[in-house]
Formats: sequence, C-alpha cells, structure tokens
Amino acid sequence: MTANVQVSLSGSPSEIAAARAHVRDVVEGSGTSFYWAMRLLAPERREAMYAVYAFCREVDDIADADAPPAQKVKGIEDWRSELERLFAGDPTYPTSRALLDPIATFDLPKEEFIAVLDGMAMDAAETMVAPSMEDFLLYCRRVAGSVGMLSVHAFGDAGDKAKRLAIVQGEALQITNILRDLGEDAKRGRLYLPRESLNEAGINSTDPHEVLKHPALPKVCAKLAELAELRFRESRELIADCDTRALKPASVILEAYYRLLLRLKVAA
Repeated sequence: MTANVQVSLSGSPSEIAAARAHVRDVVEGSGTSFYWAMRLLAPERREAMYAVYAFCREVDDIADADAPPAQKVKGIEDWRSELERLFAGDPTYPTSRALLDPIATFDLPKEEFIAVLDGMAMDAAETMVAPSMEDFLLYCRRVAGSVGMLSVHAFGDAGDKAKRLAIVQGEALQITNILRDLGEDAKRGRLYLPRESLNEAGINSTDPHEVLKHPALPKVCAKLAELAELRFRESRELIADCDTRALKPASVILEAYYRLLLRLKVAA
C-alpha cells in the first residue's frame, strides 16, 4: 500500500467485478488503437490500464459532448470531486472503483489524474482555437503527457527516463492526433494549431473552417509534423535507456503512431 490512497479496493466481490467489467467494456467498445498494446501486459497491469483508459475516455466524452460549455465544465468538476473521494478510498463511479486498487498497487499519481481533467477543461471551456504555442504545449502535457505518466507507472518502469519518455512521447502522439483530426475538430469549433505557426505562414484567421481552406495550411502542418518526428526520435532513444521489456506497450504505440504520422505526411 502506498500513501497515495488510503484503502484498497472496497465493495462486495460483485461490485468489484462489475467495476472491472465496466472499464473493460469501455476499452473494448472504443476501438482504441491502444487495445492491443494493453493486451501485452500482465493481467494486473492490464486491468490498471483499462481503468486509466476508461477514466480518460469518460472525461474526454464530457468535453466532446454536444452540450453547453457550462454543463461540460460541471461534468468535469464533478469528476474532480470524485477524484477526492477516490483518493480518500471511497469512490462512487464504476470507473473510479476500478481505479482504486491500481492506484494503491502501482502508485498512480493523483496530480496526473488532475492534469487530465485540466486538459479536458481547456476543451470544455472552448478555449482551444489557435492557442499560443505555450498553451498548445501545456494542452499536450495535460491530455497526453499525463496519460503517459500514469501508463509508465502501470507498465512497471517509473524511473526518471521513463517519466521523461511519458512527456515526450505524449507530445508526439498528441501532435499526430491533432494533425489527423483537423476536420473533425473544426466541426466542433476547435483549432489546435498554434497561433504563432499560423501567423508565420501568413494565416491571420483563427476561424477553423477558413484555416483549413487556406493554401498555406500544409506549411503549418509540415512544421508540426517535424516537431512530432523529433519527439518520436527522442522517445526511441529514451526507451532504449529504460526497461524495454516493461515499456514494450509504449514501443508498440510509438511505432503505430509514427506510421500514422508518415501516412499523414504523404497525404498532405
């Protein structure tokens, strides 16, 4: 038991089984590309990652919902309250019930769960329209780096280099996601491309649909793709200096996303 959480997983055997079944259903029903990487893990670590993924999926669904911003912000604030209950050992949501044992077993940091919520709050408040580069990188750290930090704990290597990997690879994956989802994000009124990059390319508009039609858009995307490639390269170097067996899922995810980035570059 760590100091991170006060008690181990509580509830009747049927409640515990239901919580674990719930997070497995979330993962399996999501069609996530992370599924097969998670399947590489030993059962206890796999269950931990299922619970982490389900948490991220559920708060992301709040931020992406077709609802007024105030309602989305409230949903995220409700999860903040649930995190307090979770780390006090008295969770009420199925996903947080499934998280309680992994938090105790693998020392999953509370601050990283909070960081995920902070990132989702940026989406829920509809502030992600041509953010500054500083906010862009902060967003990547919150929504992806935090997941990486939780993951390396669950994978079994939470050393300094593995933690650096979590941040670097998280940035690479998130940039790739942003480049892939430009059209889908525009439909939600979002534009994650940094304002400085747009201005440098001569794009003065911040309207998502106008930016997507601008002839200089490929230049902006190419520059971000270069940044992602640098982060992928650094990630490979970091993995080589870590417990490569423990971080095998990270390697699988890295290579899958790197291939996606290459396809996006060809299609641009």
